[in-house]
Formats: sequence, C-alpha cells, structure tokens
Amino acid sequence: MDSDTPIGPGPAASAPPALPAAAAAPPRISPPPAPRRGRTLWIVLLVVVALVVMAALAVSMLIQAVGSLSLGGGPRGSSGPTLQEVVVEDNRSRNKIAMVDLTGIITSTAWDRSGYNLVRLVRDQLRMAGEDDRVHAVLLTIDSPGGEVLASDEIARAIGDFQERYGKVVVASMQSLAASGGYYTAVPCRWIVAHELTLTGSIGVLMQGYNYRGLMDKLGVRPEVFKSGRFKDMLRGDKLEHEITAEEREMAQALVDETFARFKQVVRSGRQAAARVNGERGRALADNWEEYADGRILTGQQAYEVGFVDELGNQETALERARQLSGITHANLIRYQRQLDFGSLFRLLGRTEPATVKVDLGFEVPPLEAGRLYFLAPSPFH
Repeated sequence: MDSDTPIGPGPAASAPPALPAAAAAPPRISPPPAPRRGRTLWIVLLVVVALVVMAALAVSMLIQAVGSLSLGGGPRGSSGPTLQEVVVEDNRSRNKIAMVDLTGIITSTAWDRSGYNLVRLVRDQLRMAGEDDRVHAVLLTIDSPGGEVLASDEIARAIGDFQERYGKVVVASMQSLAASGGYYTAVPCRWIVAHELTLTGSIGVLMQGYNYRGLMDKLGVRPEVFKSGRFKDMLRGDKLEHEITAEEREMAQALVDETFARFKQVVRSGRQAAARVNGERGRALADNWEEYADGRILTGQQAYEVGFVDELGNQETALERARQLSGITHANLIRYQRQLDFGSLFRLLGRTEPATVKVDLGFEVPPLEAGRLYFLAPSPFH
C-alpha cells in the first residue's frame, strides 16, 4: 500500500447533474362551439321573411301603379305623390261622390322633402274629382279650428274654381269644429251643413307674438340691433315697452284690419252667391250678420239663424243634399289617398327628426309663428 494513499473513505462523490425541468405543456385551445342549429334557422327564416315582405311590397306597388294608370293616374300637372282612388262605400252605382277631408290646422307647411302640403293635396283631389266624369259632387268634411290666412284662402279659391270650371257642387259638412279658417274654406261651397252642436264662426284675424325683453334683462342679456329702416324691426320680441311706437302698433293693426275685411268680403260674396243659386232651399245672410263677425264662437244652431250655414244635420244629411243638388239618387263614396311608392318609402326610412323637448300642458297648442296672420279660433282644446 502506498503510504501516500489516504486511509478511510474518500471524498464524497459529486451529485449527478440535475435534469432540466420538463417544459410546461402548452394551453389547450378549445375549438369554437359549433353554431347552434336553432339560431341559424331563425336567421335564415328572418331573411326569408324580409325578402318575402319586400317582394310583396314591390308587387303591390306595381299593381297600384297599373291600376292608377288605368284610372288616369294622379292629377295631371301635379308634382306631388300619386293619389289613388279608394271606394269608401260601394252602392253598386256608376255615379261617384268624392269625399275630401280638411282636418286639423290649415297650413302650407310641407310634410316631407317633396314639398307636398295640405293645400296641394286638396287641389289635387279636386282636380281628380273634376276630371272624372263619373264624379258628380264633392263632400268637404271640415274639422278644423282654422290656420294660416294664405293657406285658408288658397283652399277656398280652389273650391270656388272647381265649382266654376267643372260645374260640380261642393257640399261642406261641418264636424265638431269648423271655426275661423275652417269656416273660411266652407264659405265658397254651394251648400253648408252643420250639426246643432258644431262650433263655428270665430270670424276674425289673429296675429300674435311674445315680448321676452323682461326675461333677457333678468339674465343680463342686451340685444344689439343694426337695421336699414326705422320700422325694419317693428315685430321684434326683445324691445322695451317704450321702444314700441304708436306708429308700429297702428301698422300692425292695419294689417289685421285689412285681412279681416277680406274675410268678411269672402263670407258676403260666398253666401250671397249660394243664396242666389239655392233660392228658398238655402239660408241667406241675416241683415245684421256682421255683428256676429267679431271673433265670437257660434254653435251650429246660432250659425243657422244668422245665415252662416244652410242646413242643420250630420254627414248623412250632407251626403243626401249632395245627391239632390247633383241630380243623382245613388252614388259610390270614394276618397283619394296618397299612394305609397318607393320614393316616399325611402323618404320615410331616411327621415330624421330633430331632438325636441315637449311640455305636456294638458292640451295641444297650435304652432303659431310670430308675425304671421292666422284665421284661427284660439282654444285650449285645439
């Protein structure tokens, strides 16, 4: 044994190198769930229903267009939507009586981007009734508190022109309310029927505005106005009381008085013309009728006594009178309705309404504009 060789156990053997840790298993990615068959079925079903509805609408429009062409289409010379004749009451007769409705505020405001409005609608309906030889009379149903002076006058002129041009009678049937501009449009008619409880009359002119200068002063707001003439801002709503001159008040009142005189002249000439044609069957204006043309509301009974209407009754009374005056015994009742087309459909779908805040006062306030003249019966109910 070598003396240099140590006796006893040798140094501890070195530990084997550690094995590297096993790499972590990658996360398991689950495949996306297969779409449920029921949901897919519903989507397909909705698409099919939408296509069917669109196809049905297209076919309906085509049929209506062909039908309108066979009936002469809409009124010639009109750029508005097509009007389609609809039978309201079929009495198995070749004769017709056209029913034209005048409901709500009378205005020339356009309904949509096409510029079509109430005045043009009434004109187009009268034109269609005039050009149809089978239409012998028009029943004008009025339920309106009135409205704009110009719009009321244009409708009244259209009625007078229709009767003169086509030789067909127009009978007015007043419903619950036919006041101010509503009565104005009835005056040119050959015959006027009112219910005993109809509210009518209100012969007069209204022009109103609001002076909000007091509110501006409280808020510390002061207007700065530059004008070309001394009366250019005569209807401005932010004037101080002393800034409203007597001349301005006189000019504004003169506008009202001139329009009021026009109203009375229309009543006088319209009722006198009807009395000449109707004779003893109708009612002539009372000698003191102008005493009742002071803006007051009248019942149908009171209007009858003064001579503002020819007969008391309901819509059936007016229809019977229309048949008698036109010399027919039976007639189908028809209306002219706006026909839905692709243009109006797209306008409807693409129309956006501005955000507005409305305060519910318990009644509807007519949309009066400052400085505009109105034949309007101010009432908390309309």
